[in-house]
Amino acid sequence: MTSIRAARFTELDTLTLYTLLRLRVDVFVVEQKAAYPELDGRDTEPSTVHIWTEGDAGVTGYLRILSDAGDVARIGRVCTALTARGSGVGGLLMEAAMEAVAGRESVLDAQTYAKDFYARFGYRVDGDEYLDEDGIPHVPMRRAAVH
Repeated sequence: MTSIRAARFTELDTLTLYTLLRLRVDVFVVEQKAAYPELDGRDTEPSTVHIWTEGDAGVTGYLRILSDAGDVARIGRVCTALTARGSGVGGLLMEAAMEAVAGRESVLDAQTYAKDFYARFGYRVDGDEYLDEDGIPHVPMRRAAVH
């Protein structure tokens, strides 16, 4: 059974925070060999929402929602544990994110291979493909506000 959790930084207990950060590092830094400042200071912002999934084996996926200028929501750090890939965790996370965004305009920077996944949630490519600091192809995507 998979459950979905959401919390602001100050609501996270230390063990949960450690587990979420460990998943992010395992996926982005270790697996994808992306040596970048994973802890960028935005996790602690009062408006940041952390959303994750848990199963019998612990945390299986994660994403965060930031607030950018103009009340635009920014979804990022979307990741799924290696053992949970293909199980639908990513879709559950994005459904929860859509509820949390509550109709606001939102943006994300998708790894290019995943752009069709995000298109399922109303995101459209909104700029040219680029290579991030680690040479991984990305495309900016945007979802218009829903009124």
